[in-house]
Amino acid sequence: MNKIGIVVTDPDDWTAAAMIKEAEKRGFETFLPGLGKTETSVGKSVRHRSEGISLSDMDAIIIRDMGPGKNDAHVFRFDVLRELEDSGVIIINSPAAIQNAANKFHASCLFSKAGLSIPETFVAQETETALQMIGQMKDVVIKPVFGYKGMGILRVKDDTVIGPDGTTTGTTVQDLVSGYMDEKGMVYIQEFIENPGKDIRAFVVDGRVIGSIYRKAPDGWWLNNLSQGGTPQKCKLTKEQEKMCIDAAGAIGALYAGVDLIEGKKGCFVLEVNATPSGAGIYKSLNINVAEHIMDALENKL
Repeated sequence: MNKIGIVVTDPDDWTAAAMIKEAEKRGFETFLPGLGKTETSVGKSVRHRSEGISLSDMDAIIIRDMGPGKNDAHVFRFDVLRELEDSGVIIINSPAAIQNAANKFHASCLFSKAGLSIPETFVAQETETALQMIGQMKDVVIKPVFGYKGMGILRVKDDTVIGPDGTTTGTTVQDLVSGYMDEKGMVYIQEFIENPGKDIRAFVVDGRVIGSIYRKAPDGWWLNNLSQGGTPQKCKLTKEQEKMCIDAAGAIGALYAGVDLIEGKKGCFVLEVNATPSGAGIYKSLNINVAEHIMDALENKL
């Protein structure tokens, strides 16, 4: 019997619960190790354990989330996953893919090298340079390079800082950029793509789009994330969009991924790839259980 570890922080999370149920349904011996409780002993051998579970004894480990923690802890967790992968444990998604997706700057570079259309993007480490570029681009979004669920994203249009709900924040562009420089030492600037108040989330598994939805922003909002109040709607991709999604997931190196596209007057663009995505929106909108497809892909690797 294959031993499968499913790494989750919240076992009641819809995607985590679906993966656990599907693994048990297929007869896998299923464990729920927490990366936040992982301990490693290094001597004549390297041993990784979590809550009494030997991670090295797993045939495969599926990552739902890396869990909360400080920077050094996250580095340690990724190092553990790399060590396990090198020793022959199947890791889905691979630590490299998760890191590629989590870093918006690096992901943008990977998309560009793969020939994918992305919004114009500029990264600066000096306040004056960032302000000049924002002035030239006129309508942009400022994003944390490492961020999730649409948190911390602001829009700057015509020298006005606008929150996700469409209201002005009262912060000056100078103060916004200076604050980023003080806190992060850099600013990630991306062209805002005018759109019909919705974007696309496609779920890719093993080189195939298994389902896609629109994420429609609440009235007056310009940010579409479901976690920020967006609502899911059915969406049918064009063949070109399907290829974009598959290529974007491939550029990141993800076996399963949530790929975000935005449709504008100048065409369709890849925004981001999430390598630890929720499958709840796809299930609620389309009755597609992503866990079934992920387990199919895993069985093909065992």
